[in-house]
Amino acid sequence: MSETIKRERIPELNLVRAMAIIGVLSVHSTSYATVDMTGSGYYWLYNFINIFMKYGTPTFIFMSSFVLFYNYYSRPLDKKLVSNFYKKRFVYILLPYFLFSLMYFVLLHYIHYQGRPFGESALSFITKLFTGKAYTHLYFVFINMQFYLLFPFVLWLLKKYPSVVKWSVLIGLLIQWAFIVSNKYGFQVPNKGSWAFSYFSYFMLGAFIGVYFPKIKQWFVISRANATKGRVVSWVLLWAVWIGAGLGHVYIYYLLRLKIATYNTLWYEFFWNLHTFACALVLIQISYLLYRKGPALIVKPLNRLGALSFGIYLIHPFFLLVYRNFPPHTGTSWLLHLWYAGGFGVALIASWIVVGLTARFIPFAWVFFGNLPKPKPRLVPQQKSGQLDA
Repeated sequence: MSETIKRERIPELNLVRAMAIIGVLSVHSTSYATVDMTGSGYYWLYNFINIFMKYGTPTFIFMSSFVLFYNYYSRPLDKKLVSNFYKKRFVYILLPYFLFSLMYFVLLHYIHYQGRPFGESALSFITKLFTGKAYTHLYFVFINMQFYLLFPFVLWLLKKYPSVVKWSVLIGLLIQWAFIVSNKYGFQVPNKGSWAFSYFSYFMLGAFIGVYFPKIKQWFVISRANATKGRVVSWVLLWAVWIGAGLGHVYIYYLLRLKIATYNTLWYEFFWNLHTFACALVLIQISYLLYRKGPALIVKPLNRLGALSFGIYLIHPFFLLVYRNFPPHTGTSWLLHLWYAGGFGVALIASWIVVGLTARFIPFAWVFFGNLPKPKPRLVPQQKSGQLDA
């Protein structure tokens, strides 16, 4: 394309990000419970939350790809575009990633590795920095960095061969599953989930929807005005797949964790992929419903939460780490249940407050939390007639 097409903003996407970060926090806040609460009569609930909400990371990867291809596909692909793309990724992604990797590494060093020689610690940090292992959640940023390296090439390919775009979802699924199967039966890469090929279907789904979104936008808007027979059938099918695959995903993990039954690992991969793949599309539909019909008391906070989601993602494990040092010293089951629920509340609210206040009052907040929404300008009283601005 020789002419840049100006893309309209999609404010609904912040609601998708908000739902994705809620999913991440739900999984992380119940991770201990899935190990410690196996004897509880409410274990099914902990397992349900922990597995059904695993859509967070795949959705963030899908959203990142969607926004990139939506914004860049219509632009001329030249050195300036690629240069600006990587500058933004360095400033808003790599720099916060480095600082939080360092913070978590120093924190864990203080807790677990005091007295370790400096050279050994430095080598360990460098290794973990370049593999996304400085803390358990940073693998997500490491995966996205791999996709950022691939993005200009994939963008060039889709622009040069536009007919490939319609096959991009199938291509993504084939690449992802080729990696999964060959890894299981062949080279067996350690920490498979830290490599981009494990999420390639979401990246290519984002590419497909990002390129075609102006043409297919109305499919995501569930309303009477958009309800053709074909769309209604596809909506019902999508939601049925999402719910069915999600419940299947929950059930096989329930059987596994309680040592009732174990299946081939490819079944766990299949249910996870089908569940989270469908969920990414459902969340866009839900975001349009919420944005049009939802009460402002829900939509406005969710919009703000989505805008701050990357910073919240980076910092929330710190608050969970601190919180988990103060478990209840009692056998009362309801107090324990409340304590686990409190982990989610603390991770969400404390992270939200810190990132929100940082974004509002610290000029260089992007250094720590990436691209944050700009604070609203303060209203300046009108000058009296005859006065000049200072």
